[in-house]
Parts: sequence; structure tokens; C-alpha cells
Amino acid sequence: MMPTPNPPVALLEVRNCRQSYHKDATADLVVLDEVNVTLHEAEIVALLGRSGSGKSTLLRIVAGLLAPTSGQVLWRGMPVHGPADGVAMVFQSFALFPWLTVQENVELGLQARRIPRAELERRAEAAIDLIGLGGFESAYPKELSGGMRQRVGLARALVVHPDLLLMDEPFSALDVLTAETLRTDLIDLWADGKLPAKSVLMVTHNIEEAVLMCDRILVFSSNPGKVASEVRIPFPHPRNRLDPAFRQMVDDIYALMTRRAPVSPRATAAPPPHPMATPLQRVGTNQMSGLMEALAGPPYLGRADLPALAGSLQYEVDELLPLGETLQLLRFALLEDADILLTEAGRQFVNAETEARKHIFAEALRAQVPLVGMIRQVLDERWNHRASAVRFRDELEDHMSPDYAEDTLRTVIGWGRYAELFSYDEEAEQFSLDDIE
Repeated sequence: MMPTPNPPVALLEVRNCRQSYHKDATADLVVLDEVNVTLHEAEIVALLGRSGSGKSTLLRIVAGLLAPTSGQVLWRGMPVHGPADGVAMVFQSFALFPWLTVQENVELGLQARRIPRAELERRAEAAIDLIGLGGFESAYPKELSGGMRQRVGLARALVVHPDLLLMDEPFSALDVLTAETLRTDLIDLWADGKLPAKSVLMVTHNIEEAVLMCDRILVFSSNPGKVASEVRIPFPHPRNRLDPAFRQMVDDIYALMTRRAPVSPRATAAPPPHPMATPLQRVGTNQMSGLMEALAGPPYLGRADLPALAGSLQYEVDELLPLGETLQLLRFALLEDADILLTEAGRQFVNAETEARKHIFAEALRAQVPLVGMIRQVLDERWNHRASAVRFRDELEDHMSPDYAEDTLRTVIGWGRYAELFSYDEEAEQFSLDDIE
């Protein structure tokens, strides 16, 4: 009888990772909660989710740049207590030294290893050639395009021949064409066995990018960040974006990211959340109007497939989903799996004139956004019809982080001004009913 082979040893294990930051005497801000991730050799895995879901925080924990509040990270079975040997990272912002040439920037990855000068130069030149920058060894970063600078960052990470390559939204700072070219070049190197890395763990909020590049996708939920779903991608490289199976996979992941968690029988008996406990997204009224107008017109006529809409309007998922969710909050639209539907209230808004739009929007705010109702009630009740923003910011911070509180307040200020529910003095940080009829 043949012995059963031992399962492959994981390169990386993240066990019950939690990351929180002290907020005040009564509560902590939890960024990551009970995150578990396993990564083996010969796979590309994406961490996919919204901004603020803790993806980049987890990547820094994996890199050994940040210690988790609780839980454990194992690298080849050993606990991580600082930067691990065999792990290299590519950042979103290039992170090049402007006073060093391309060659010198790439060599930095090897200098700490005390490699002989001739070998150091040979490996740096090989990495530069590999990522398509041969002939630019003596150029400085200011002389390069954004795509070329990101290639230098990749070469600097790859020159050490890492077991694990970490990439934090490596294409998000590039234009669409440059990002697509670099993405394709990386996948070609990986498929041909020429990429000097055993595995890749990347952060992205681009669903198509994740499906195009990765073997597995870990979909993160937010507040706090958790792995909500794992999606395995069965397609061989190279992948065709227009393949119906590829498009269906993208649709399925959009649906996962818009689906609300099921409510357990126990949860139905729980008290409702405090009306001030829900942060609002920084979505402007012009963006909402524009999206509703696009949905109402051809070819959508009130219903659109989210991936198709994102492509048509050149929106990332990180931009489109908050916009769709805000319209849903105000009852102007409905998110249903991977589709967005304009409601009757949304159609009325689109068909209305400017002043009528403001009235419809004001009624939606009063009905669906408790903070707006609270501000207006305080203004109505006070003899001088004025109120400091500080009192509302303080109350928000009792239920959410200061950053979320500030974003929520700024959002409500913009919405309330548009709806002519109140005025706001930026210098005095004061709400009022001045100029409101």
C-alpha cells in the first residue's frame, strides 16, 4: 500500500488575526477581526474589498511591518516577529529614491545581503531586463513615466528572488492602458515560470483584475475587516475577459460584495443599532444625480448590470458600490445581486426639475438619514436657529471612529446644503437656517 503523501507545507498562515486601535476609554476601533489566511507555493491570491476593510493593514502584518493586536502569523511554520526573510513588497506609490538611478534603486534590495559587487550588478541588470526596462539603468525616477517607475519597484522586489511577493494595489496609481500592460506582462512571466517568486499575495479593489490574475480571491467585508468569502478561479492563463464564464465570475463576485449578511433568528431579537452608529460614505449629490440619469436612460432603462455599468462609466468597484449603496439608503435605487435598479422615487427624481429634485432629496434625507433630522430639529427649536458642528461630531464619535465621524458629518453637510435644509458656515463650523426659506 502506497503511503499517503504529506500535504504541502504552507508558505504563510494567518491565524485568528485581530488588529484594533485604542479610541477612547470605552471602546477600541477594530480594523481586522478573526482573519484566517493560508497561502501555499505556486498560487496568486487576491485580497479584494472596499477601502477601509483592512486589506492593506493585513498585508503589512504579513510583511512583518506591523504586529497584530492578537492572533499569529506563521512564515514557513515559524512565528513572524518583524520583516521575514524571503518576503518582498511592492507599494502603490512606487516608493523610489529620486536621487538614485534605476540600477541603484533596484540594487537596494540586495545591498543588505552583502552580495559581491559583480553578482549584485548582474542580478540587478537581469531584474531590470525581466520587467522591460533594459536600457534605462542610468535614468532617474523623474525621467520615467508612472508605469516605468512601478516597473522599477517590481524589479527591486523581484531581484531578491522572494518566496512571497506582496503587492499593495500595484496598478491603482497608473492610467488604464499602462496598468493593463503591466498586469499582462506580470501574468505572462508567471505563466511562463519566469517570475522569480514562488507565490503572490496582492491587495486590490478591482474585481476584473482579481479574476484576470489570481487563483483564489478572498473577499473582505468591512467594519471590521473579515474574510467573508473565498472564490476559486478555475480558468487557465491567459484568460479572456470576454469569455461568458469570465463575465459570470465577475458578476458573481459583484453579487457577493453587495449581498447583505443573513440575519440569524437570534439577531432579529437584538435591539436596532443606534441611529448615529452608521457611517455615511463620501458620495456627492452630483454623482448620485449622474448615476440615476444614466440608469434611467438607454441602454439601461432603469436596470443595469453592475460590471457593465462600471465599465461604461469607468468606475472602480470601490467607487460604484458606495454610490449604489447610498442610492439604496435613500430609496432611490435597489441593489439586487450584481444589478442596480432605479426605484420609482429615483425615476421621479430624474424626471423632476431642479427645485423639485431638491424637495424630493430633502424628503429622502429626513426619512432615511437620522443625523439630518437631528440637525434640522435642533435648528428649528433654537431661538437663533444655530448649532455648532462640534456637538454632532462628538455624538458621532461615541459610535464610530473620528475619521468615519468626520466623513459622515462632511457628507451630511453637502447633502443638507443641496436640499436647502440648512446652511453651514465653514469658518465658524456652525449650522444655521440663514438663507433657508
